[in-house]
Amino acid sequence: MPDNDDIDERFTALTAQISVRERKRMNKNAEQEWARQPRLRRRRRRRWIAVAMAVLVAAAGGFVVYRPEAVERVRAAVLADFGIDPSADPTAGQSAEPAPVKPVKVSPFDGSPAQKYANGVKGLVMPEPRAIGGLSRKEVAAAVRHAKELLAASHLDRKVLMGGRPNKLIRLLDPEQRTPFVEGLKHPDRKNAYESRAWVTSLAPKSAELVSETFKVHGRTRLSTFKENGLRGVQVKVNYLFVYAIQRPGRPDTLTRLVVHNIGELDVWRQDGRLRFWVKNWNGGGAAPARCDVDDAYVHPFYPDSPPDRKLKAGAPAVDPYSIEEETTKDCSPLKSNT
Repeated sequence: MPDNDDIDERFTALTAQISVRERKRMNKNAEQEWARQPRLRRRRRRRWIAVAMAVLVAAAGGFVVYRPEAVERVRAAVLADFGIDPSADPTAGQSAEPAPVKPVKVSPFDGSPAQKYANGVKGLVMPEPRAIGGLSRKEVAAAVRHAKELLAASHLDRKVLMGGRPNKLIRLLDPEQRTPFVEGLKHPDRKNAYESRAWVTSLAPKSAELVSETFKVHGRTRLSTFKENGLRGVQVKVNYLFVYAIQRPGRPDTLTRLVVHNIGELDVWRQDGRLRFWVKNWNGGGAAPARCDVDDAYVHPFYPDSPPDRKLKAGAPAVDPYSIEEETTKDCSPLKSNT
């Protein structure tokens, strides 16, 4: 086995074989070649140089096994000749993998007034209850709460929106209103029956599908007193817009926003020791854009590619579907905008 001194002598003899003039020529050629390389290839070349030099030294007699520190000396000398800092990380300066770009979620309500509306029941802001109309503050609070539940059952129940039975609303009705309401659902054309489906927002079968998980709500509730037929109590007046993102089934290109306007009243009074809740003029503000020439109590959305509405009053003043100060399509007037 050769001793350490013998290995050092062989290593010195090997490196001395490259003359000073030859080393200068190699350095000059390497610098010119280096300048011509694109940045990415330069980075790859740095790694290649480091590996190649290690292999070269290892091949020069096998002494690397005995004197591994000699490899580092050769590597440092060669890298210095190429103008590379021996202590630098050979992979430094390489571009990291770009971070994945997260897709920006775009709301179907963006760009419309509904963008600033509250989501769902959060938009049903009720007034602070107070004693009024002969009712206590606690009783008025129950009246306000009942009105809020009626609104949610009429417009925020997804099953009802898709044409399902409005069971929540039915349970909230006075017993004297409940029976004719249910009959109106079964037989909407029956004489003297309620147009029950018109009290809620229900999209006509196969006419639309809901695009968003939430709905936008904006409006107000006001309290006043009423006297009628010897009765006295509080009247809860509601005025709310409900905005839905819809499209034809399977047709994203028909995406539109449907605005439903509920203008309604709820009379509340005390009788025989209990509160009575009586719904009046419920959901009377219309819907837009919706057809006026179909009258079956369902909402028939009007899309950009829909055929003309036969009942549309072309010369009538246009209405703003996002205004709570005016009804939308009760008289089939054209719309100012549905953006």
